[in-house]
Amino acid sequence: MNVEELEKEEFYEHFKYVAHDGQEPLRVDKFLMNFIENTTRNKVQQAAKAGNILVNEIAVKSNYKVKPKDVVRVVLAHPPHENLLVAEDIPLDILFEDDQVMVVNKSAGMVVHPGHGNYSGTLVNGLIHHIESLPANSNERPGLVHRIDKDTSGLLVVAKTEYAMANLSKQFFDRSTERLYYALVWGNVVEDEGTIEGHIGRSLKNRLQMSVFPDGEFGKPAITHYKVIERFSYVTLVQCKLETGRTHQIRAHFKHIGHTLFNDERYGGNDILKGTTFTKYKQFVDNCFKVLPRQALHAKTLGFEHPITKKNLQFSSDIPEDMVQCIEKWRAYTVNQKH
Repeated sequence: MNVEELEKEEFYEHFKYVAHDGQEPLRVDKFLMNFIENTTRNKVQQAAKAGNILVNEIAVKSNYKVKPKDVVRVVLAHPPHENLLVAEDIPLDILFEDDQVMVVNKSAGMVVHPGHGNYSGTLVNGLIHHIESLPANSNERPGLVHRIDKDTSGLLVVAKTEYAMANLSKQFFDRSTERLYYALVWGNVVEDEGTIEGHIGRSLKNRLQMSVFPDGEFGKPAITHYKVIERFSYVTLVQCKLETGRTHQIRAHFKHIGHTLFNDERYGGNDILKGTTFTKYKQFVDNCFKVLPRQALHAKTLGFEHPITKKNLQFSSDIPEDMVQCIEKWRAYTVNQKH
């Protein structure tokens, strides 16, 4: 089936990936499994069988070997679910709102916008219920100027008008916003403060992870400044100031310097990475994982200039209870170790 026929049938693009310059030959079904969350290899193979997987605009079978620079697209007969947004009455924790902007404190576990496998219950579903007409960003996502990961808690600014969207997007692009995160990381971070630099891009081994490329051969520049808040022997509480806002920036940067975020499953922080071999210690860490069943990361402070009044606005949110409990457990454990 050629492109003209596909267009006649009105196919919609659901996924598009461009293979990296360093891409080793890899079956297209395996290649897509590295990218698409919440799918199965069988589903990918069925899509290929139905002619829904295109490489460089030509339908391919699932055993096609992907090469560098190949453009891989998945097209289906129905539009992507995220384009079919449904308003849902979801309680929102709103810290500030006027006719231009809204600042929301997102709880851990809430997905910011609909995507593959998460079509309802997202922050965007709640936003479009709360606000009649939200401007779309460049990715057609209503109101969103930036985002935080599903299992990260904390502050987000939402644009309510086209003007606010353009103005806030420029502030993020110019790096004039202020964003402070609190993170609990594995290991004793030696320096009291420092800066982590290194381009961030999709991992060449695991496409669901981001990797740091220190020489800048891949990815986009990323800068994270950090300050140690408190040390607990085997883990450290740090404050991170973002200069750039790359996907998984804090998670990837800290893994890169050997201090993976505590209980960050995607980056291996849900293993006991530091400490002793005592059964009692393992039991203690497992209890900490139960108390905080997600990566220990909270977007605590957000500052930006109001698009209209030009006033500098700054907001702060409390560290959520699950993270507080985990920190308190480590604090008590460290004190007991010293006696």
